[in-house]
Amino acid sequence: MLFLKIIIVIMTTSFVQGKEQSGENSINIRKSEDFEITGDGSSKNWGLAEWINIPARTPNTVNYKTNVKILWSDTGIYFLFWCEDKIINATLKGDNLNLWTEDVVEVFLMPEEDYPVYFEYQISPLNYELTLLIPNMDGDRRFLGWLPWNYEGDKRTRRQTRIHEDDGGNVTGWTAEFFIPYKLLEPLVIEPPVPGTEWRANFYRLDYDKGPARFSWQETDVHFHEPHNFGTIIFR
Repeated sequence: MLFLKIIIVIMTTSFVQGKEQSGENSINIRKSEDFEITGDGSSKNWGLAEWINIPARTPNTVNYKTNVKILWSDTGIYFLFWCEDKIINATLKGDNLNLWTEDVVEVFLMPEEDYPVYFEYQISPLNYELTLLIPNMDGDRRFLGWLPWNYEGDKRTRRQTRIHEDDGGNVTGWTAEFFIPYKLLEPLVIEPPVPGTEWRANFYRLDYDKGPARFSWQETDVHFHEPHNFGTIIFR
């Protein structure tokens, strides 16, 4: 318990004292060796990455702090979300449910901009996931999600979440740490990225403490499925 409290303090203060990337439409992500997923970002590998701010986009709702770190390896891409929160709105207990109707973070990855197809990943505070391949056939107006086939072995994600509380038992936020293997992204990804590779992407959060609140790295016009508004991640 003491170890977890120390981790929470370190993570929380790093948002104030550490450098954040914000207001940019492209970011550099660094390479790492593969490492274990713990749910609280305690791996030393995360020291290689900087926090990226995900601003609130919905007025008159909550204005919680939301940040993400990203790393890549020879086998896949790692994400660590920190979501400041006071109430955990999560009741769904199962994978591939409508997780976006409750608290959730989301990652959209579009390795090939020439094709109107991208990968969507959602994870809830209760550690349930939704994995989808999205054909977006008409800009951002006609899109449909397809679940992965033979989702097992080296195609499966690795993920853990943690809900954090202060000494009085009050919720202070939650973290989501997960790994998306390149194998799961086939055929969007045929060969793993190399330094200099660029993917289009966007990162989101939904919170329901005071009605639906939307957070996004790159701002969208109407909804999250707007590939023309994605930013760019650059593998370094």
